[in-house]
Amino acid sequence: MKKRTITLIAGPTASGKSDFALKLAEKSGASIVNADSMQVYSVLQIITARPSNDDMGRVPHYLYGYVSPEKQYSTGQWLKDASDIIKSVEGPLIFVGGTGLYFKTLLEGMAEIPDIPANIREKWREELKKKGASALYNILKDIDGPVARRLSEHDGQRIIRALEVYEATGKPLGYWQSQKTKPVLEGEDVTKLLLMPDRNLVYRRIEDRFDKMVDNGALDEVRSLIKLGLDPSMPAMKAIGVPEFNRVLRGEDSIETAIVKAKTGTRRYAKRQMTWFRHQLASDWKRI
Repeated sequence: MKKRTITLIAGPTASGKSDFALKLAEKSGASIVNADSMQVYSVLQIITARPSNDDMGRVPHYLYGYVSPEKQYSTGQWLKDASDIIKSVEGPLIFVGGTGLYFKTLLEGMAEIPDIPANIREKWREELKKKGASALYNILKDIDGPVARRLSEHDGQRIIRALEVYEATGKPLGYWQSQKTKPVLEGEDVTKLLLMPDRNLVYRRIEDRFDKMVDNGALDEVRSLIKLGLDPSMPAMKAIGVPEFNRVLRGEDSIETAIVKAKTGTRRYAKRQMTWFRHQLASDWKRI
C-alpha cells in the first residue's frame, strides 16, 4: 500500500504558515492539525492568530481551540492528541505551527515521565509564587545541574517542572528525557517545510496583523480570559498580548502603550523562533 503523505509546516509567527497550509490542504485534500501551543486554547482565537471559523470550515482542522485555559496543557498531552489524530483520521495530514518542540517530539519521540502527584505540583507552584524563579533555579542547580544549565534562571515553569520531577521520581529530568518513546511519524512519508521569510517582512506582517487583532476585538477577548480568574503563571495568561492588555484593563497602561509593547514582544518572539529553527531543525527540512 502507498503510504500517505504527512506534511510538516513550521515557521515563525506571521510567516504565513496558516494561509500556506490552507491552500495546500485544499489542493491535496488534506486535513490540518495544529502545532502551536497557544492556538489550542478555547478563549484565545484573535490574540493567538488562530484560523478563522470560515477558514476552518473549508477543510477539516484538528486540535484548535479545544483546551480550556484553566487547564495545564503539556507537550506530552499534545503529542498524545496528535498521535490519536494520526491513527484515526484517514488521508494526508498537514501539521502547521510555530512550536518547534511539537515537531521535534513527532519526529524524535518524547520522554515518558511518570505522572506527578497533584500535591507536589501545587507545592512547587506555591514556591514559585513565594520565592521567584531565580531562587528556585539555585535549588535546581544543586540537584540537577545539567538540566539547570539548559534553562534560563527566569523560566519559572520549566524550573518547577524539573524540581517536581526530581521530587516525585527521585531521578533528574535529564534521566527521563533520555528514555524516549518511539517516534510517532516513524515509517510515514514525511515532507518537512520551514517557512523563513526575510525578517523585516515578518516584522511588517506582525505590525499589520496586530492592528487587525485590535480592530477585531482582541481587548474584549482578553477581558473574557481575565474574568476566569486564572493564576498568572498559567500558559494561556502568558500569550503575547494578554499581559499587555490586562494592564489596560487594570488602568495601568493606555491601549496605545499596550499595542506598542505587544508588537515589540511579538517581534522578539519571532526572532527567537527563527534562531531556534535554524539551530534545532535538521538539514532535511526544506527552507522556503
